[in-house]
Amino acid sequence: MQTFAETPAAERLSQIAARKLEIRKQLEGNGEVDLDKLQTELRGLDDEMKEIELREKRAALAKGINAGDIEGRKTSEFVPGGEVPNPAKEARKVAEERGKALKENRSVTVGSSNVIMPRHDASDIRPTFNEVSSLIDRVTHKPLQGGESFRQPYVTGYGTGDNTTEGNDYATAEPTFGYANINKSKVTAYAEDSEEVLKLPPADYDAEVMKGITIATRKKITREILVGDGNTNHLAGIFSAAATAIDSGTDLEIDVIDETTLDEIMYSFGGDEDVEDAAVLILNKKDLKAFATLYDDTGSKKIYDVKSNGNTGTINGVPFIINSACIAVTDPESETGDYAMAYGPLSNYMLTIFSDVDVQRSTDYKFKQGMIAHRSSIFVGGNVVSKNGFIRIKKK
Repeated sequence: MQTFAETPAAERLSQIAARKLEIRKQLEGNGEVDLDKLQTELRGLDDEMKEIELREKRAALAKGINAGDIEGRKTSEFVPGGEVPNPAKEARKVAEERGKALKENRSVTVGSSNVIMPRHDASDIRPTFNEVSSLIDRVTHKPLQGGESFRQPYVTGYGTGDNTTEGNDYATAEPTFGYANINKSKVTAYAEDSEEVLKLPPADYDAEVMKGITIATRKKITREILVGDGNTNHLAGIFSAAATAIDSGTDLEIDVIDETTLDEIMYSFGGDEDVEDAAVLILNKKDLKAFATLYDDTGSKKIYDVKSNGNTGTINGVPFIINSACIAVTDPESETGDYAMAYGPLSNYMLTIFSDVDVQRSTDYKFKQGMIAHRSSIFVGGNVVSKNGFIRIKKK
C-alpha cells in the first residue's frame, strides 16, 4: 500500500523544501544576488506549498482520514531538518540578509518588479493591408535607361480598297498612324528615423522604413497610371486627356451596376469586327462589391460569379484589378462625369523606366541629432500606346 510520503504531492513538497534551502544558501553567500527575485520565488513556493497541503487535507477528509495526521506529516516528512516553513519568518530573513549585504558593501541587485511592471516588445512587426494595386506590375514595361522622353507610334486605322475602272487611279488606302508621347517624371519618397530605432528595438523598424519608401513610390506610380494628368513631371493616366490615343467619344456612361453592366462594357470595347478578349476591368472595391452582391428578382441567385484573389480576380470569367484611384459608381459622393472604371488589355499602357529605383540611407544630413535619412527616387513615364486601347466608364 502506498504511503503518503510516496505520493506525487509529497515528492513536490520535498522539492519545494529543497529549493528553499538553496535560496537560503544564496542569501548567506558572498556573491551578487537579486534579493527581489529570490523573495518573489520564496512567496511563490510558500503559496504552492499551502495549496498542496490544502488539497491533500481535503482529499484525506473525503476518505475519512484524520486531518490532524496530514497536518502532522507536513512538518516532519517533507522538510529537511524538520523545520516548519513559515512565510513571515522567510520574509524577515530575506530583509535581514538584504541589510547585512548592504552593511558589508556587497553588490545587491534590486529588481524593478516592485516599482514598475516591465514592458516586453515583440521581435517582429506585423504588416498592414496591401496598399499597392498590382496594376503597376501588369502594364507593359519598357526600360530606357538614361532617357528623357519617348515617342511610341501606333496604328489608328487602315484604308479601304475600292472598285476601279480601267485607266483610272487606284483607290487610296493608306494606313494612318498616331504617336503617344511619354515624358520623364521623377517620383520620390523620403523618411527619417533615429539611431535608437536602428540599434535598440528588438524589431527591425529601420528595415520597415526602407521598405516603406519603396512601397510609397509604387503607390504613387500605380495611381498615376490611371489619374496622372500628363502635365510636367506627371504620367499620362488612362483617365487623362493627355492619353490622346483614346477618343473621348468612346467613353461609356453608367449610373448603376445591374445585370447588363458587364456585357455593356465588354461589347462597347474594341473594333467593329471583333469582341476583344484578354481584357481586364479596372475598378474600385466598392463597385466590385456591387457586382458581387447583385441578385436576381427572386433574391436567391447571384447575377455575377465573382471570384477574388487579393487585388485581382474574375467577374463571370472576366479578369479584374482593384485600384482605389477609381471612383465608385455606387458611391453617393461621386459626381457625374467622374471616371469610375477602365476596360482593356493592360499591355496597351506602357510604363517607361528611365532609371532604376535608387534607394539610399544617409547619416550625414542630421548627424548631430543622430537621425538617419532614407530616400527613394525613380524616373518613369507612361501613356496609352494603342488606339482606343481602353474604354473608360464614367458616372452618368
